[in-house]
Amino acid sequence: MASEPSELIAPCGMNCALCAGYLALKNDVKNQGIRIPTCPGCRPRGKQCAYLKKQCPKLNGEIRFCYECKTFPCHRLKTIDARYQNRYRTSFIENLLFIKEKGMEEFLQSQQKKWQCPNCGEMTSCHNGLCFKCDLEKLRAKKQKFRWEDNQETQAKNKPKNQIKNRQTKTL
Repeated sequence: MASEPSELIAPCGMNCALCAGYLALKNDVKNQGIRIPTCPGCRPRGKQCAYLKKQCPKLNGEIRFCYECKTFPCHRLKTIDARYQNRYRTSFIENLLFIKEKGMEEFLQSQQKKWQCPNCGEMTSCHNGLCFKCDLEKLRAKKQKFRWEDNQETQAKNKPKNQIKNRQTKTL
């Protein structure tokens, strides 16, 4: 696993330290009877970015972060960012702009403050809002390990009202 927290910030702006896969590996939840895919993070496993590398040749060494690119934010990054804002309460583009404007150290401090577990101080997962130390029973009981509890409610709130209305009239 990465020794430097900055190694866990992917080029796309994903903080891999908040990823359920990274937290599962770090906290060894597999040996505690919880089945969830694990990952050491994009940069530590040499992938640069699990989301964009195949679509972006500049991630093969030309740039370190997507904000360094002339086309930032590109269509692919905007698509992933919208999904993560909707499902996981985080924005890759906002993360990248923060790093660009205020630097990595201040970004890491803000992430620690935002995602820190109030009980133990560990980071919680952006994928489900759970601490992989304190919330193991909740994690074990979840059918969808990569979803927030109120995700369906959040998605309904984020849909345009005409889509919700159309869906309601179809079920009547």
